[in-house]
Amino acid sequence: MRKIIIFGNSGSGKSTLAKELCAEHNLSHLDLDELAWMQTSPPERAPLEESGTAIQAFAATNNGWVIEGCYIDLMEIAAPLSEEIIYLNLPVELCIENAKKRPWEPHKYESKEAQDANLSMLLAWIKDYEQRQDTFSKAAHMDFYTSYPGKKTMHKDNERESELEAML
Repeated sequence: MRKIIIFGNSGSGKSTLAKELCAEHNLSHLDLDELAWMQTSPPERAPLEESGTAIQAFAATNNGWVIEGCYIDLMEIAAPLSEEIIYLNLPVELCIENAKKRPWEPHKYESKEAQDANLSMLLAWIKDYEQRQDTFSKAAHMDFYTSYPGKKTMHKDNERESELEAML
């Protein structure tokens, strides 16, 4: 069974690709958004140790999986457990287009209206991808991609069909 990490900017298509791979290969799916944040208002990051324990438990209880998100600090915990990574390194403009078309994510928002109310903040976040210097930044993603010792793939657009078929 495959053990894959998918990462990239918000709006790059991580969840979509993860769902496709999970359906195709009967893999379990972990969206790091679900464990990276505490249920506070405003949301705060969960302690790294707590999130790391959850990642390790997920990996230990599933034979094959996809872990996806934008958190390199969490990806570094998952990396030794994985077999391959996929970096969705799309241009910021494409990520913005994708975010505007995003369907309702009921595991993150109580309604489509609540999700849409957050859209302007999300678009600003996406636009800052190349300037940020944190665990969510393009610089952090590139460093992780470069240093990963196993199988790795980078996509620079949403046209992954032929590349996906080659990977499968």
